[in-house]
Amino acid sequence: MTRLWHRQHRLLGNQRGFTLIELMIVVAIIGILAAIAIPLYANVQARARLAKAQADARALASAVSIYSAHVGALPDSIATLSTQVTNSMGQTGGPFMANVPPPPAGWAAYSYATTAATGTFTISSAGDTTTVTIP
Repeated sequence: MTRLWHRQHRLLGNQRGFTLIELMIVVAIIGILAAIAIPLYANVQARARLAKAQADARALASAVSIYSAHVGALPDSIATLSTQVTNSMGQTGGPFMANVPPPPAGWAAYSYATTAATGTFTISSAGDTTTVTIP
């Protein structure tokens, strides 16, 4: 019996597991890496939402400009951009956008305001403590 135990022990060699301190060091390193990576990931999401809002606002502004060139006046609302319109010469045009894009998650809906006296418009939305305004 002792001979069998001695042979098994010799086959296994000096195998030992990790000590508690080694495991604690590994867990601490993983915690430090997570503490660095999570805020960076959150920042990437906020920048992506901002970029989407800016791109949507530019697309809406382009559609308003094309509508204005076709009709000769600014649209009453941005919802008008997704309909067909006829100008004073009887020419139909549009839709200038398939639909008004939804704002990024947590952002306000795109607002559209015109100044009749100057013939200008603004498109804006707010979220993530930032406001996007075009033009």
